[in-house]
Amino acid sequence: MHERWSSPGLFVLAAGGAAIGFNNFWQFPQLAAQYGGGAFLIVYLLCLLIIGLPLLMAEYMLGRSGRASPVTTFRFLARRVHGSRLWSVVGAMGVLSVFLILSYLSVIAGWVIAYTLRAASGVFVGLTEDGMGAQFTQFVKDPEKQLFWHTLFMTMTMITVSRGVRHGLETLARYVMSLLLVLLLVLTGYAATTDAFAHAASMLFLPDFARLSGAGVLAAMSHAFFSLGLGAGAMLMYGAYLNVEARIPRLSLYVVGMDTFTALAVSLVVFSVLSAGGVEMSSGPSLVFQSLPLAFDHLPFGRVFVTLYLALLVLAAWASAVSFAEPVMVWLSERFGMSLRNSALLCGVGAWALGVVTILSFNNWAFSFKLFGIVKKMGFFDVMQIVTAQLLLPVSGILIALFAGWVLKPETTREVLHLRPSWLYPAWLWTMRLVIPALLLIVLFNLPVLFA
Repeated sequence: MHERWSSPGLFVLAAGGAAIGFNNFWQFPQLAAQYGGGAFLIVYLLCLLIIGLPLLMAEYMLGRSGRASPVTTFRFLARRVHGSRLWSVVGAMGVLSVFLILSYLSVIAGWVIAYTLRAASGVFVGLTEDGMGAQFTQFVKDPEKQLFWHTLFMTMTMITVSRGVRHGLETLARYVMSLLLVLLLVLTGYAATTDAFAHAASMLFLPDFARLSGAGVLAAMSHAFFSLGLGAGAMLMYGAYLNVEARIPRLSLYVVGMDTFTALAVSLVVFSVLSAGGVEMSSGPSLVFQSLPLAFDHLPFGRVFVTLYLALLVLAAWASAVSFAEPVMVWLSERFGMSLRNSALLCGVGAWALGVVTILSFNNWAFSFKLFGIVKKMGFFDVMQIVTAQLLLPVSGILIALFAGWVLKPETTREVLHLRPSWLYPAWLWTMRLVIPALLLIVLFNLPVLFA
């Protein structure tokens, strides 16, 4: 693997784009509103410092040390310290995770593309709450329309990764991520013009500890892990392209900062628009596809700005999807000696086909099942979400922390991380060895309730 990031700035844009996913748009605002605004934010920032940042540094460190796909990296690094070959399973878990996530992320991103065009053409103008809900239900029940948009998004993603680091990932970072940040600032500026902006800021930043429950702390821990895309191999893969002189702690801090800034800015926009538009807070797809379009329609220039909001989400999904495809594509190239284009084609076709299963899960192939007393109604889509978010990702995160903390030699990790002042390295090491595995175990056992 010879390609490298051409500059630290482009790496931060690309890795920040990989971290900014749907969770920042349709989960974080609801969590902040539910668990006391600034109180939740304080706990969330602490969780980022204790879980997110150290584990992100570890993934970048492993990637730069291995210079290969997650599977090959774990095999190579374990062999170098005479560890078990079974550690390569951790890399395989990451590759499987991102492949599954890519398949259903593409379907949902297709929804966003379709809704962006609908918003721009004025389809949502004048709709009632029931009308907005009927629009979404009708769309999700139409597999042919979903198939078109899913195919379009998957094609966009695979064309990008097939062009390599310099012409694919960096081009996306340079233009798409720059446009994303500009749109985010424009939307935040628009939110500031509403009468509800001061109220939105107080909702987000003023702490109400009376509303911060144990479930809120668990949600903050969970979001600090999932928001940065940890445990999936994507960050490890991006770390493989870092130059030797790159300062991993500093770059990791920039990526965490970019992800957090996005979550806060999006929350201000969501709180302002919903409050000014007189619409109740919701979360998940209902927030993006029903509540926000309805609220924007009640505001001046709402048609323009709901289109910009949805376009912003398309760009974020594109950057995330590319980061998920990259580890799969590189592993296919290593395993079967394929060219970039052929491995991208194989990855894309496989993920596209699995995405079709997701589409049918909302229609003809839907079935219900019960897990930990919670009824799931969307068949294979629910199964894939459970396998990735509630099993593979948190278990992989725990094993990555144990591998970096206990298996690799401290003198090696100390040299790669180059933490200053000197006391930071022991703090990082024991966080990896004890704190992160313990906290992620707590998250793991509570995920069925958090994802209910």
